[in-house]
Amino acid sequence: MPVQIPDDSDFTSFKDQCLSTDGWIGRYNKGGVTVWCREEESKTVQKLKMRIVCKDVTAETLYDVLHDTSYRKKWDTNMIDTYDIGRLTVNADVGYYSWKCPSPLKNRDFVTMRSWLPLGNDYLIINYSVKHPQHPPKKDYVRAVSLLTGYLIQSNGPNCSTLYYLTQVDPRGSLPKWVVNRVSQFVAPKAMRKIYKASLKYPDWKRKHNPTLKPWMFPEQNTLPCISASELTLQRADSLENIDESGLNEEKTHHSDDEDT
Repeated sequence: MPVQIPDDSDFTSFKDQCLSTDGWIGRYNKGGVTVWCREEESKTVQKLKMRIVCKDVTAETLYDVLHDTSYRKKWDTNMIDTYDIGRLTVNADVGYYSWKCPSPLKNRDFVTMRSWLPLGNDYLIINYSVKHPQHPPKKDYVRAVSLLTGYLIQSNGPNCSTLYYLTQVDPRGSLPKWVVNRVSQFVAPKAMRKIYKASLKYPDWKRKHNPTLKPWMFPEQNTLPCISASELTLQRADSLENIDESGLNEEKTHHSDDEDT
C-alpha cells in the first residue's frame, strides 16, 4: 500500500484521541502519571494512552527532547539504536529504532515515518511503520509494527506542560499476559517519568551541545538525504514473521526498564 504523509486532519484526529475519555479504561494513576488502555480488534494489539503533567518544563523543551536523537541516547536506556534514514518533507522523515524487551523476549525494532506539527500552543509528533527497501527486517530482531504512535504536548503556562503519549503497536508475537500487564503498570509510567526527568536536564545539556542546531524547528539545518514517499510502502503486519512467546515466564533478574537514568 502507498504511504500517505499525514495532513492537518490526521493531526487533529490524533489530538482528539489523546483528549477523549470515551472507551478508555484506566489502568494506572499514581505520582502524576495516568495510563489508559483500549482493546481493539485483536487482543495482541492493544492501544495505550498515557499522560503526565510536567512542572518546570515548557512545551517547547518537551518537543525538543522528543526530537533530539543525540540527547535520546543519554536518557532512553531501553533504546539499542536509533538513526534517521531520510527526509520526505520539511516536517516528515523516516527513521529506525530498536529497543530492549524484558528478558526472555526477543528485542524489537521499527522503521517508521514520523511527522510533526506545532499547532498554536500544542506540539504534535506522530509515526507509523513503513517498509524501506534498504532497511529490511534484521536477523536478531523481531520487526514490530507501529499502527499509530505519537505525542501531544500542551502548554499549561510559561513553565508547565502536559505530555500525552498514545501508542498502538503490533509486537508481531503472541505475548504472555505478564508482559501486557507489566507494560501498563510499570514500563509505561516509568517511561513517562524518564521523559520528564530528561526534559528538566535538557536546557543545560543543550547549551553545551550545538545549542542552535534544531532541524525539527529550522528545516534549512536538515542534512538528511531526500527520499520520496514512492520509495516506501505501508508496513503490513501480516507480511512479517509472527512468533509465539506466550509460554515464556517472567525472569526475576535483569529487566531492561529497571535501569535508572
